[in-house]
Amino acid sequence: MTEERIELLDSDITTLKVDAIVNAANNSLLGGGGVDGAIHRAAGPELLAECFGLGGCPTGKAKITKGYRLPARFVLHTVGPVWHGGDHSEAELLAACYRNCFALAARQHLTTLALPAISTGVYGFPKEAAAIIAVRETRAALAARPELKVILVCFNEETRRAYEEALNRS
Repeated sequence: MTEERIELLDSDITTLKVDAIVNAANNSLLGGGGVDGAIHRAAGPELLAECFGLGGCPTGKAKITKGYRLPARFVLHTVGPVWHGGDHSEAELLAACYRNCFALAARQHLTTLALPAISTGVYGFPKEAAAIIAVRETRAALAARPELKVILVCFNEETRRAYEEALNRS
């Protein structure tokens, strides 16, 4: 059952001891605000140095680095779309973020993955719509990989409610 392998957690993603955490990054991959800045600060300057060599990341794609000073072994960096009203392929790009993170995790044989609510902070993606996409893509990944466990990290109560509602949909 896939639902048993999805956990909602109110936590600081930088403190989780998992195979990989997902960073809701910007296109440069060189740090920023929100979860991106927190991950860079917690991982230390080695993460920034490795990210310099990656040449950025297009929206919807994902790249991997070591976790350095984080409890997580790896960081999967993905660039979510900025919300412009929903008519600029935002939903498709957000779904691609999740699919590309799960594909990268599969290629690296990672079995525990923690994800933030990508694009729902300063990028403005509506939390309810983003949660539906996150849960749909997570369920698809879990169906394909029975060994995978996913933690959906809730930044606040509004995010938790959005995930709970999405999980309760059939």
